[in-house]
Amino acid sequence: MPQILSSSPPDAQDADAFFDGVDLRRLAERLPTPFHAYSAHAIRQRIDGLQQALHGLDATLCYAVKANSTLAILHLMAEAGVGADIVSSGELWRSLHAGIPAERIVFSGVGKTEQEIAEALAAGILRFNVESADELHTLQRLASDLHIAARAAVRINPDVDAQTHAKISTGKAENKFGVSIAEARRWFAEAGRLTHVRLDGLHVHIGSQILSVEPFRLALQRVAAFWRELEANGHAIASIDVGGGLGVCYRAGQDHPVAPADYAAAIREALAGFRGRILLEPGRYLVAEAGVLLTRVIRIKQGERQNFLVLDAAMNDLLRPSLYDAWHDIVPLVDGQRERTRYDVVGPVCETGDTFARDRELPELRPGDLVMIRGTGAYGASMASTYNSRPLAAEVLLDQRRHAIVRHRQRFEDMVAGEQPARDWDMA
Repeated sequence: MPQILSSSPPDAQDADAFFDGVDLRRLAERLPTPFHAYSAHAIRQRIDGLQQALHGLDATLCYAVKANSTLAILHLMAEAGVGADIVSSGELWRSLHAGIPAERIVFSGVGKTEQEIAEALAAGILRFNVESADELHTLQRLASDLHIAARAAVRINPDVDAQTHAKISTGKAENKFGVSIAEARRWFAEAGRLTHVRLDGLHVHIGSQILSVEPFRLALQRVAAFWRELEANGHAIASIDVGGGLGVCYRAGQDHPVAPADYAAAIREALAGFRGRILLEPGRYLVAEAGVLLTRVIRIKQGERQNFLVLDAAMNDLLRPSLYDAWHDIVPLVDGQRERTRYDVVGPVCETGDTFARDRELPELRPGDLVMIRGTGAYGASMASTYNSRPLAAEVLLDQRRHAIVRHRQRFEDMVAGEQPARDWDMA
């Protein structure tokens, strides 16, 4: 059951400790760190803001489940009428289980297996975003076997630089995603041979954490030109999926995200006159800043060249800094004024890469102090692992002074479930 855990309204000194009306310091007295906390109110605000910016368009939001697949988050999306953009049958199962209707689910990804395609066909999802000729032919064969008509969109690779980190750029010619406009043109020319696939959509997604409207505008212009060409040649286009990629503020004062109104204006301008449905796939934008990771200081290690602040959270709880050299604001939740000092902020995992920040200026900290890492609602828990046999952290949903545990901290018994010594041997 949700519990109320708040105190008197925060003053300027301890405002950081309150998140969605909940005092995180008191919450951390009840739950062992590390744990993730999410603001339901912040997620709803992002959904509402984006929907308002798109008002007047036939537009459907399909949340990118990979950003955070926790069932409680997906349930919030379902309540708000948001669909799902999935990339696996596991994400399909989670979305349906959370109450997102199949008719609001689109399936993306370059490596859909035959089993995954068949499961999505049987569920009756809205659309497949197809990324290769082999996938298109597989979809045709499986849909024919099941006597189902599948709806599909071709994912265009517009060869646009999203001006983001190389590992989250997806719209350049050298990336594995999508096909060229020339190849897509051939697909539509031969679409009459597809007896069980209705190829009537276009899809584009050029990357993630995009902080300028220009890459969006350029990609949309190229897709719009292709849409007009196809319609002029008699190919009706029922939907255009403009993908996701809206960036968020990870580093206060340096990251300046695109305003929803400016993003919507780019869509309106590029797709002026389009009479079909517009699909959007926001993920990070809806949940990243709605999440924080709470962790405690284990110890301060004095090095020869720098001091190490060792936390009980690690790269298995938040991989982004290790994987992308990503910046996350780190906020100590401590009382009183303290001298400032510089730390390399690290976790206890036996990897040099288990580092959250280097040479970060913070107040002097002591063992047991509580620390908040911001912007962890996307690609935090969803990318977590049990490396070093560290249990998955708990997840807590906050909602206007209330909190509810939505995933309990993993037990050791849970972590080894399904494992056993080799007893029953078979000859291959």
